[in-house]
Amino acid sequence: MTQSIQSINRRRFLQSTSAAIACGACCQLHADEPAGDAKQSAVIDIHQHINFSDRNNETLLAHQKTMGISKSILLPAGSPMNTRSTRGGVGNGLEADVFDTQAAADFVSQHSDAYAFFCNEVPDSEDAIKKLEGWLEKGAIGIGESKFHIEIDSPPMMRVYEVARAYNVPILMHFQYQTYSLGFDRMPKILEKFPTVNFIGHAQTFWANISAGHEQKVLYPKTPVVPGGLTDHLLSDYPNMFGDLSAGSGHNAMTRDMDHAAAFLQRHHKKLFFGTDCSDKVGTGDKCSGSKQLALVRQLVTDPVQRNAILFGNANRLIFRNEDE
Repeated sequence: MTQSIQSINRRRFLQSTSAAIACGACCQLHADEPAGDAKQSAVIDIHQHINFSDRNNETLLAHQKTMGISKSILLPAGSPMNTRSTRGGVGNGLEADVFDTQAAADFVSQHSDAYAFFCNEVPDSEDAIKKLEGWLEKGAIGIGESKFHIEIDSPPMMRVYEVARAYNVPILMHFQYQTYSLGFDRMPKILEKFPTVNFIGHAQTFWANISAGHEQKVLYPKTPVVPGGLTDHLLSDYPNMFGDLSAGSGHNAMTRDMDHAAAFLQRHHKKLFFGTDCSDKVGTGDKCSGSKQLALVRQLVTDPVQRNAILFGNANRLIFRNEDE
């Protein structure tokens, strides 16, 4: 990147201002609510998608409204390509027909009161950095979902982290053994090299590793958690490591050992974000992983301050940059 320090600082300011404006009605809703448990109603969902498994926009709006989501962050796919990093095209659309950043930005332009967007691009494509910077200039408030068959410490990914650092935005990464974001065990070195970048972990390998001695090829372990897993250490030892509770992987991590889950959520309540990553079309019922995870967090986190941090406050402060939280 060739921008001057003055230019980058100006863009950081503009990005932070844009995020604060994007929070809009959501942050105002939180501020206007009375003290006590009633204040816990506000929920930010940091993980949703446009055209998720061909779900149309009207159904997405209804789904989020039914769940009671105050603000949703849309995570787009990168450009469709037939390359190693997209697994020969298998990974296009995040393997779920998800649309690109342009679609997310267009949707947000019509629903800015309740939606914001990240940007994404295939990291080793020729113009990846230029495209990411362009979208961050246009209002994207983060990078991701980074879901590519590429080593996390490869030169293309290092350049993506440099963009996140320059624009002071988080990056959300999908860790899946031998499939996406390869080399999860090397994450400590990334966190140390980029201490000002907030990394948000997501998916099977991130959540399976809350247990020590995890067999990496098992993506949805059902055994009780053995304390001391890599994910637990990353959340404890690195201020810039965070967790996205969304999807079946996040739900499985909690339900496989409910006693451990309650203590885990309490211990890391300042490091976790609520997300749905749910393609359901209704917003309730057994098929809606988002509503099940929301109910589980409310069940396991009995302290209203800690619960509010996970469901609203952490995202409001760290992603939307509302310093009042």
